[in-house]
Amino acid sequence: MSHGSPGWILFLAYVTSVVGSLIGLACAQRARAAEERSHEVAWTALGAVAIGGIAIWLMHFIAMLDFTIGGSAVTYSVPLTVLSAVLSILVVYLGLSIVTLARFTVIRLICAGIVAGIGVTVMHYVGMAAVEFQGELSYNPALVAVSAGIAIAAATVAFWFTLRVESAGAMVLAGLAMGVAVTGMHYTGMAAASVRMDMSLAPSTGAGVFSVVFPVFTLSALAVGGLLWALMASVPDPIDVRGHRPAPR
Repeated sequence: MSHGSPGWILFLAYVTSVVGSLIGLACAQRARAAEERSHEVAWTALGAVAIGGIAIWLMHFIAMLDFTIGGSAVTYSVPLTVLSAVLSILVVYLGLSIVTLARFTVIRLICAGIVAGIGVTVMHYVGMAAVEFQGELSYNPALVAVSAGIAIAAATVAFWFTLRVESAGAMVLAGLAMGVAVTGMHYTGMAAASVRMDMSLAPSTGAGVFSVVFPVFTLSALAVGGLLWALMASVPDPIDVRGHRPAPR
């Protein structure tokens, strides 16, 4: 089994995670500045698509392009791959909503981090369950626990950033840090995996990785474009960029 080799795939996965994180942070700023509840919910949902769908799930999928098993073709179950994407967005939305749609408390932040972190961990292993080959995957429980811990810590820090980041420079630093955490969680989870080949099993019948790449990247490009358009089309007042509501008139 080969995964995690240094190179352009690791770099692309990290950059994707950073870009998704930055867009998600910007959406969270809009949610904090919104005056109407419906706008808060909408921006929180868009932030979940950016962080859960792009920074986490798309990063995972890109990193999996480097996953090879000698002697067996690797394919993917499309339903499980789609399920992993949906799970990632839903758990991040749930976590974000805990901290953006209600009064901030440290307890809420910790609960949001735990909920999203566990959800992202489940998403990772559902995504791994989508991998089909002539053999079986098994996992080192200790490294699985470490990957879950990293995911919880990363989610908690990400949600804290969504509430506290104000300046453009701080947002960039936050995005870079979130990219390291998310990518680190993925590769720790992959380090927990080991392969047992069984050539007596029927060859895998799922979708080949490159037959999945085009629709995944097309949809992701549309999502990024839509999110950027929404951000540019809704420019808040300067005071709102700092996360403060306008004073009542």
